[in-house]
Amino acid sequence: MDIQGIKQRFEIIGNSGGLNRAIEVAVQVAPTDLSVLISGESGSGKEIFPQIIHQFSSRKHGKYIAVNCGAIPEGTIDSELFGHEKGAFTGALADRKGYFQEADKGTIFLDEIGELPLSTQVRLLRVLETGEFIKVGSSKVIKTDVRVIAATNVDLPLAIEEGKFREDLYYRLNTVPVHVLPLRERKEDIHLLFRKFARDFAEKYRMPPIRLDEQAQIALVNYPWPGNVRQLKNITEQISIIEKERNVNATVLQGYLPSTTSKNLPAIYAKEKQESSFSTEREILYKVLFDMKRDMTDLKKLVHELMENKGAPVSSDQAKIIRNLYNEEERRFVPEEKAIHIEPIHKANIQDTEEFVEESLSLEEKEIELIKKALDKHNGKRKYAAQELGISERTLYRKIKEYEIKG
Repeated sequence: MDIQGIKQRFEIIGNSGGLNRAIEVAVQVAPTDLSVLISGESGSGKEIFPQIIHQFSSRKHGKYIAVNCGAIPEGTIDSELFGHEKGAFTGALADRKGYFQEADKGTIFLDEIGELPLSTQVRLLRVLETGEFIKVGSSKVIKTDVRVIAATNVDLPLAIEEGKFREDLYYRLNTVPVHVLPLRERKEDIHLLFRKFARDFAEKYRMPPIRLDEQAQIALVNYPWPGNVRQLKNITEQISIIEKERNVNATVLQGYLPSTTSKNLPAIYAKEKQESSFSTEREILYKVLFDMKRDMTDLKKLVHELMENKGAPVSSDQAKIIRNLYNEEERRFVPEEKAIHIEPIHKANIQDTEEFVEESLSLEEKEIELIKKALDKHNGKRKYAAQELGISERTLYRKIKEYEIKG
């Protein structure tokens, strides 16, 4: 069947080169089982191309199921596409087949594929690669033979950069791309479409069709049509119903054409990126504040212990902790070279921490050192040494024997 025959069969209006090329690609890829990704702005007529591909494929006698991914809530989309088992979630009163099981041996059209949640994208990728899926709430693998055609008005490469769409799924779907031009790039088709819609509405509402004078036609063609074919159809219907005069001039037409000041560029991901950046900065700030609070709490606790043990010598470890905490607080807000180095408390009893840089970190050696200090402090009385160390006298005796401590 030639291009004109296809247009008549599927009621496609237009003769632009871009439209004809998209139809040719759809017909050429139809006999294969390759995945097809149809891209184009909202309202440009993408939904007709999956039907062309299905009808010219070997699956034309199988089911054709069209799914609007953007219209299904995120919480139920897995169930809709892949089905669920009874009791899989609240309200799952019986087993249910999903669209992929229903469309076995046929074609499934996933419109607004860019709206799929990431978790569902993983499931879809498995179907495309292996022809397998698992129902929600089940562990049984189900086979399906489905041809997948997807469509989107979202800039998927940008969505991939923003982490909203899987790159591997994009390349798996985009085996054969079909791009549908926006109406403003098909100027020669605009008046043809207007006349077709005018005749349809005249028949529907049983009234003469509206016509545009020459100036009105120029205004119609030069309008950018941000809503594409859908917007043109809606405005044609409005004029057909409201205007009593069937011959419409440019002034009347302009009253139905909204002013356009913004470009047709997807901007949703830019906004989400900005919000994500703000959220990240806020989380970093919270982390810094919580770290400060924790460090100051540790410092207060250490100072409190030192005050309770007035006159007792401060260990080198305690001195290090005090210095590190104070310097850490200073580094958060001032350059490192300007950080305040606090002199240790009871300086006379503390050796400079620089001398302990090469200090051994062996737990056994530290334990022996502490036991010896406790015994020296209490003149070799093990009972009081054990109390000082916070262990039982029996444990202390075992440690002395184990480490062969004399005293």
